[in-house]
Amino acid sequence: MPMPRLFQRALSLPAIGSPMFLVSFPPLVAALCKAGVVGTFPHVNARPQPQLDAWLTQIERDLEAFRASNPDAVVAPHGINLIVHRTNPRFEPDLEVVVQHRVPFVITCLGHPAPVVEAVHAYGGTVFCDVTSAEHARKSMRAGVDGLICVGAGAGGHASSQSGFSLVREIREFWDGCLVLGGAINDGWQIRAAEVLGADLVYMGTRFLATKESQAQEDYKQMVVDSRVSDLVYTDRLSGVHANYLRPSIERFGIDVDTLPPKAPDMSALTNTEARLWKDLWSAGQGIATIHDIPTVAQLVERIAAEYRAACALPPSAALAKPVR
Repeated sequence: MPMPRLFQRALSLPAIGSPMFLVSFPPLVAALCKAGVVGTFPHVNARPQPQLDAWLTQIERDLEAFRASNPDAVVAPHGINLIVHRTNPRFEPDLEVVVQHRVPFVITCLGHPAPVVEAVHAYGGTVFCDVTSAEHARKSMRAGVDGLICVGAGAGGHASSQSGFSLVREIREFWDGCLVLGGAINDGWQIRAAEVLGADLVYMGTRFLATKESQAQEDYKQMVVDSRVSDLVYTDRLSGVHANYLRPSIERFGIDVDTLPPKAPDMSALTNTEARLWKDLWSAGQGIATIHDIPTVAQLVERIAAEYRAACALPPSAALAKPVR
């Protein structure tokens, strides 16, 4: 399947570090790019709004300096995730900042991507859209996106209930463009499996949450390491949309998710707690099953790359930064 020119000869792994709320900040984004993995962050992580311009400038200068000092290094492009929902007051002003910086890669979610596609394509940027169903994928395809990110069951945050195996094959019946699979992907063996399934790239979040450069609280990182899949709860009773959360982070505030009213928007049902969604009540994907340490991004990517080469039966000297099929 076609790979956007932006990613050709620019990756050490066919992977995108997914944008994580209150976790993906410039240090993690830059570390991922320097390791040859696409680094991204949600635009709403930059607070207050003028901070977005400063963050993008910081990332651009950091990567420019790194490329100058390491001319032979494989440095991946950086990107930003825009929430395009009509209720998001920051969408339009932040899109203007994205255009000013000519951010090379933009991911859209929670809304129709057409305005972003028009604005980003105007300066030659690349736009992917998060999708959790074939219906959503068809709408995004008609909007002219360059790639689809299939967020399958088991992903951290807002995830589909549909298996990635089912979702990828269903979308491949009508989409021959670049396709990304997300959901419980942690290692090189899983990356190779995703490729065999029909994905061009993978989306990795929770595994990079538990790294040194991640902005997640240290207790959060340790909970990811200590927890197992049985410690996750998939519910719509916190944000109004189904998502995977770490049950220990919820129960420590005395909250019984099972007794909350369904689809409580903005945690309106949590009137007897000071817990804040995402900041105190933490999300993770089913990838926690095999997360046992908190390495640096460089160490982790090196490990995953070795696993990927083994899964592909590639020699140790092989690199992904080569002409794409």
